Amino acid sequence: MQNEVVLIQDEEDITLCFDAFKALRPHLNKQDFIEQVARQAKDSYQIVAIKKDGVVPSAAGFRITEFLAWGKVLYIDDLTTCEEYRGNGYASTLMDWLINHAKENGCEALHLDTGHHRHVAHKLYLKKGLSITSHHLSIGGLQNA
Repeated sequence: MQNEVVLIQDEEDITLCFDAFKALRPHLNKQDFIEQVARQAKDSYQIVAIKKDGVVPSAAGFRITEFLAWGKVLYIDDLTTCEEYRGNGYASTLMDWLINHAKENGCEALHLDTGHHRHVAHKLYLKKGLSITSHHLSIGGLQNA
């Protein structure tokens, strides 16, 4: 069966995406993941995935939003592939889809943040034409302070 790139629309398909997201976000459990995706969807978060024989080997969470700094952009929150499916071009296929989706939706740019240690991902992003344009800074633990 051919790989199918699909926008995820319902809870059943969100559940199918869990293993792919768990590979990137190991702290997640399935129920919390489903609930958080539903909350984020209220703020334009969507998932696009590759479905192959009823399995989701790779998926991306993204949103189309606007920033004063960048205008209208497609922001990739998550791009992930299950360990056993890496090296098959799934993330590359999803990046192509996301770039085209951004163009089709009038976005001025596509943005993402990536961990400094994700060298394989960086190679893909640079190959797809992304540039390193900023540093992302954060402060955590605010609810525990």
